[in-house]
Amino acid sequence: MGATMIGLVKEHRGPGATLKEVPVPTVGEDEVLVHIKATSICGTDLHIYNWDAWADKTVLTPNVFGHEFAGIVVDIGDRVRGVKIGDHVSAEGHMICGTCKACRTGNGHVCPNTKSFGITAPGCFAEYAVVKASNIIHNAPDLPFEIACLQDPLGNAVQTVLSGDIVGKTVAIIGVGPIGLLAIKVAKACGAGAIYAVDINPNRLKMALQMGADVTINAMEARTSDELRRLTDGEGVEVVLEMSGNPMAIADAFEAAANAGRVSLLGIPTKEVSLDVTNHIIFKGLKVEGITGRKMYQTWYQMKGLLNQHRVDLASVITHRFTLDQYEEAFRLMHEGQCGKIVFTH
Repeated sequence: MGATMIGLVKEHRGPGATLKEVPVPTVGEDEVLVHIKATSICGTDLHIYNWDAWADKTVLTPNVFGHEFAGIVVDIGDRVRGVKIGDHVSAEGHMICGTCKACRTGNGHVCPNTKSFGITAPGCFAEYAVVKASNIIHNAPDLPFEIACLQDPLGNAVQTVLSGDIVGKTVAIIGVGPIGLLAIKVAKACGAGAIYAVDINPNRLKMALQMGADVTINAMEARTSDELRRLTDGEGVEVVLEMSGNPMAIADAFEAAANAGRVSLLGIPTKEVSLDVTNHIIFKGLKVEGITGRKMYQTWYQMKGLLNQHRVDLASVITHRFTLDQYEEAFRLMHEGQCGKIVFTH
């Protein structure tokens, strides 16, 4: 019998998870084995833990889940080049085919043959994880593991913010969960004008101000589009970053956008969304961007530049630290929205 480890497993196709002993994964010839030192919870992990319609349609079980990590390479396959034992690493979670039209035209982030680490392939809420060597991202040895594991969600924020011009423009970030909070920091670092943060959670709105938002709007107390138009002299917001996935918030985002503005959509709705396409998209001349993952690997180099020059401080986004056996408390906090980023130390 081979070596075993403790992993957080999505064992059954329903709510919850199971902490159990599982085999240490075997390294393939083009893969590396990483000793996991820190992981963090993503909104996608909450979808998986709660088991909503998206998870039921998408996630393979049983599997260790989780996809945001940092660790140290402890074994490599025979064909691996450019990665060595002892390297400090994270990884891009989308494993693409490399041969389809999207991959061959620089759009691998939307490869239709993608397998997703921790979603449709075994993930990192465990002591060890296997990763394709081609997906490895090297980290500086002095970069703390709990910071390094946040690069995956930082990449979501970077791609969303920089999917169009941002310098000097008014920006509304709708949904200031962990990635929304990161987006505030990225937008500010990249020269945005006024930044408006929208949410229904007073605690997260307070955090948004701490991250650098200029104005907050509680969508339970005022209609978002009305408030954003009032704050912009009736013009609307030039850049709207929708990160909540709430159908009503998405519709309001398009109404709040200025003529010739941009709406970038990262939040994942769990049902269809009704939009006034005629008046709020076509006649406005909007640019609409769908955001998934990170551009491979343009976004990684952009965020490395921001991190290496200390343009973005990730430490302040971490509000809680747990060990993996405290997962129930961690996911409860995520579900209630009473947190920024939650990190598991391994």
